[in-house]
Amino acid sequence: MERRWLNSYPNEVSSHLDYGSKPLFAYLSEAAAQKPEKTALHFLGMELSYKELYEQSVQFANALASMGVSKGDRVAVMLPNCPQAVIAYYGTLFLGGIVVQTNPLYTERELKHQLSDSGAETIICLDLLFGRVSAAREVSSLKNVIVTSIKDYLPFPKNLLYPFVQKRQNPSVTVDITYGGDVHAFKQVLKKGGKTEPQTEIDIAKDLALLQYTGGTTGPAKGVMLTHRNLVVNAKQCGAWLYRTSDGKEVVLGALPFFHVYGMTVVMNFGIMTKAKLVILPRFDPEQVLKTIHKHKPTLFPGAPTMYIALLNHPDIKKYDLSSIQACISGSAPLPVEVQEKFQSVISGSLVEGYGLTEASPVTHANLIYGKQIRGSIGLPWPDTECAILSAETGEMAEPGEIGELAVKGPQVMQGYWNQPEETAAVLRDGWLLTGDMGYMDENGYFYIVDRKKDLIIAGGFNIYPREVEEVLYEHPAVKEAVVIGVPDPYRGETVKAYLVLKEGASCKEEDLNTFCRERLAAFKAPRLYEFRSELPKTMVGKILRRVLVEEEKEKQAAEEVKKA
Repeated sequence: MERRWLNSYPNEVSSHLDYGSKPLFAYLSEAAAQKPEKTALHFLGMELSYKELYEQSVQFANALASMGVSKGDRVAVMLPNCPQAVIAYYGTLFLGGIVVQTNPLYTERELKHQLSDSGAETIICLDLLFGRVSAAREVSSLKNVIVTSIKDYLPFPKNLLYPFVQKRQNPSVTVDITYGGDVHAFKQVLKKGGKTEPQTEIDIAKDLALLQYTGGTTGPAKGVMLTHRNLVVNAKQCGAWLYRTSDGKEVVLGALPFFHVYGMTVVMNFGIMTKAKLVILPRFDPEQVLKTIHKHKPTLFPGAPTMYIALLNHPDIKKYDLSSIQACISGSAPLPVEVQEKFQSVISGSLVEGYGLTEASPVTHANLIYGKQIRGSIGLPWPDTECAILSAETGEMAEPGEIGELAVKGPQVMQGYWNQPEETAAVLRDGWLLTGDMGYMDENGYFYIVDRKKDLIIAGGFNIYPREVEEVLYEHPAVKEAVVIGVPDPYRGETVKAYLVLKEGASCKEEDLNTFCRERLAAFKAPRLYEFRSELPKTMVGKILRRVLVEEEKEKQAAEEVKKA
C-alpha cells in the first residue's frame, strides 16, 4: 500500500507510536502518583484532585466487588457529565469490569434493549432516571442499582438549592426512591469501599474495557467491543496529533458527553492520560459554555458542529473572551467550512474537522491542527492507521481521486460486535473495518467523504437509524406505511422527516405522532417533520424507494435557494 498521507505529516508526528502495555486505568493511578494535588475535575464550582479522583474510583471498584461484580462483568453507567460518571467508569475498569455507556436520554424501550443485550447486572444512574431504570428491570438481568444525584458533587450552597432548582425545571418529575436491598445510594457505596487498589490482571489486547452501543454501519443497536488497548491507543494517537500540548498544563472543556465515545476518548481518557484539568458540564448550554470558557480559560475544546454553531449564534458571544482556546477537533458530523472559519476568528487556535466511528474508538482521521488545513477534507489518517478506498466495482484499492468505500485498519479498531458474529463478519475482514462511507483520497493523502452511510441520519452529532424510527411509527394504529429520511437543518446538520400513509378511514395529527414517538424514542430520534401522502414511491416488488424521497428533498432545497437568490 502506498501511504501517501505520510508525506503530508509534520515532522513532529511519527507514523508509528509506542503504546506501552498498561491498561487504561493505570493512567489514572499514574496521574495520582505524579500530580496528586492537581485538579482533575472542575464541576460547577466543585473540584476533585487527581488523588481524590483516584481514591474514589478505587473505592467504587471495591464496593462493586462487595456486590459480587468481578472481572468481565458489565456495569452500565447512565449518567450525564459529572464526577460520578468518571468515578464509575474508572472504578469499573480497576476491577476488570466492562463499562456499558448508556445514554441518559434513552427511553424505557431503548434501555431495555441495551441492558438485555449486554447482560449488565449493575447500573449507576441519576435519581431523575430511577423510574425508567426500575421499569426496565423486568426484562434485564439487573441485580444492583446505584443511584446518585447532581447535588452529590455540588459545593455549598448549590447542593442545598439544587432540589428546588430541579423541581422548577422539571415539575413533572418526581424522585421517590426507597434505598435498601439492591438499591444503593452512591455516596454510601463509596464509604463502604476500601482504598486499596484491586490487583486485577489485564490482558490489554484481549480484555474488554467497554461496550459502546451504536447502530454500527447497518441495522439496530449493537455493542461495539473495545479493549483497553483500543482505548489507550486512540487517546495516545490524539496526544500525538496535539503535539504542542504539555502534560499537566492543559485545561480541557468537557461539553461533549462522556457516554458518547468521542467525548469519552478525546476529553476524558485523553485528559486524564495527560494529567489535564477537565472542566466538565452536565449538559450543553451555549451561555453556560461561553461563561465557562471566559472564566476557566480552557486550552482544548473538542466538540461537534452544532456546538460551535450555537456559540457563534449566541447574541452575546462578543462579551466573552474565547482566546484561551488553542485547539478544537470537531467530530460526530460534517463541519461546515463557514462555521470553521467563523469560529477560528474568535479563538486563538484552530478548529479542524476529524472523522471516526464508534467501531474505531472512534477517531481515524483529522486535519492538521498546527499545519495546513484542507477545506472539505476529513484530513489525514492518524499514526498506525491504514486506510484504503475500495472500488465499488472491483473491490480493489482505488486510485487517487476515485470514489469508493473507505476502509480502515489499525490498533484502535474494535474486536467486533457483542454476540453478533454475523454482523461482525459483515464489517470486519482481515482486520479491515468497512466503514460504509463513500469517499476518495487525493494525491497528497488527504481523505474526503462524499456520501455517508446508506440511510444514516446524523442530527446534532447523534447517529439515527431510520429503521428504528420507522418501527415505532408502524406501531401507531393509524399508520399504514412509514419511511424516514434525513433532511438538511441549519443547526442540527440534519433532522428527521417522516413520510406517512395512513390506514383507510384513519386520521392522525402531527401532534399525536410527535407525542407517540417521544414516548418511545429518545427526543433526538423523534421526527421533527411529517408529510402525509396517499402513496409512497416503490419498486415493482413493493420496496419503498427511500432514495427518491431524498432526491425530492434536494430538489426542494435547490428551488428554495433559487428563490432566495
